[in-house]
Amino acid sequence: MTEEKLYLRPNVVVEPLVDHWYAWSHLIPPVTAALNMTGRHLKIMESYVKTPIVHAAAVKNPAMLGGPFIDYPEPRVPQVRGLIDHMKRERADLLALAEAVQQLDDLLRSEATGYSLEPLYPKVPERLRGYVELIYDLNHHPSFRLIEPLLYGSRYYDPSMQSLMLSLIQKDDRPFVLSTPRIKEKGSVHLRLPFHHKGIDELFKMKRTPATFSSIKEALELPDEDDELFRTFLTPEPPPPYTPYTGSGVRWRYFGHACILAEAAGFNILLDPVLSYTYENDISRYTYGDLPDTIDYVLITHNHQDHILFETMLQLRHKIGTIVVPRSEGGALQDPSLKMMLRRIGFENVIELDEMESLELPQGSITGLPFFGEHADLNIRTKLAYLCRLGRHSLLFAADSCNVESRLYDHVHGLVGDVDALFLGMECDGAPLTWIYGPLITRPVERKMDQSRRLSGSNYERGIEIVNRFRCKDVYVYAMGQEPWLNFIMTVKYTEQSNPIVASSKLIEECRSRGIQAERLFGEREILLP
Repeated sequence: MTEEKLYLRPNVVVEPLVDHWYAWSHLIPPVTAALNMTGRHLKIMESYVKTPIVHAAAVKNPAMLGGPFIDYPEPRVPQVRGLIDHMKRERADLLALAEAVQQLDDLLRSEATGYSLEPLYPKVPERLRGYVELIYDLNHHPSFRLIEPLLYGSRYYDPSMQSLMLSLIQKDDRPFVLSTPRIKEKGSVHLRLPFHHKGIDELFKMKRTPATFSSIKEALELPDEDDELFRTFLTPEPPPPYTPYTGSGVRWRYFGHACILAEAAGFNILLDPVLSYTYENDISRYTYGDLPDTIDYVLITHNHQDHILFETMLQLRHKIGTIVVPRSEGGALQDPSLKMMLRRIGFENVIELDEMESLELPQGSITGLPFFGEHADLNIRTKLAYLCRLGRHSLLFAADSCNVESRLYDHVHGLVGDVDALFLGMECDGAPLTWIYGPLITRPVERKMDQSRRLSGSNYERGIEIVNRFRCKDVYVYAMGQEPWLNFIMTVKYTEQSNPIVASSKLIEECRSRGIQAERLFGEREILLP
């Protein structure tokens, strides 16, 4: 008898993990992973084991959203204690690597006084020797540069730490990923596969192309004990066919947050992929089933977890032609290379784009534009806005650009001219510096300093200046994190009185008063350009 062909159900949620913690871009490079283990994961888990009742109360308090509190409906103290023991036992090398970074920072603070750094190399902690270059800036401030390719080739990069947790999802709510480790529960299958494993692509091809149970079981090296549950993730029912855009103009679709698909003349571009799954809900949305079978270009604007989501990227890997990422600083601890990271986890065609550098396309071009702000004043180069020219239309995806210096846009406009449509994030409060980058900082940060350096986008005054500079015809506020399916990575809860809502509403009203088409995107949206 011929074995039945099956599809992957559209509501199978797939969470990529690194040692049971949700994988984001600071958990792939060895040094940032080590520092997050000591500066975030261990601290949160040890606090939970000591006072689980405090965590249970905090996650119910809206004022504590996004804080360092583990969110389980029932106590999981023994399981979390097991994760602590596992980390201390199995990841001793990485914990020691984090300590070596602390020691190196202490060394540079005490002994790098502007004179030659050569005598300090023998004093570099043993675990970092040969992996760092000691440097000064032009004002004699000491620092170090990581040799990232060597670290990826060392024992500190261990793909066996990577895995995938699969389960069925029926609603938008999920625990916040930066504070809650994932523990295998009833109804979940834990695939202990590194992210580069080819079986992962075979699994996600089954969203559109059916395969037999035995073939996918073999591809995923699925243990026999998971057979029964894994079968419930599959269905003989084919998905609705995708209908590509065949018009002579441009169609763009908003998938939520900063994720937009632009299609023109049989060609497409997908920006910052973060997608919802398909299940019964009250908010209309596009999902994975609304993407084309081949994605020509994926553009990543910057290296924050709401703009490069490995959960989405791994599911799309088999259909992506080229990924475009901003060029990194080159070895800066806070600015790991996205190109190197993506290639390590199985993405083959990744290219870097620099500021004011363009990719020429048969249907137009993609140009990287400078992107200021939203990174707490850290020296981070891995950020670009993208000007996409498709036919006679120009679309500027500015992501979370914060217009701290409007003269920048005078200079850019002088080179690229007017823009038809502007897409601008206006999350103008933003989290403090330490919310993302705290584990990388080896000295305590004053609260006032932390609060002054924010991960914030443009407010009204700064946003309207961008509109003015580019003389936009259409203005869309996006990347606001309002869609409920982003709560697990954003924890944003706005009211009508919230500063980002007030500021973006004011900008929209001002644009409309000038005859400019303007709106704040939410849920799903489709626009056809002639």
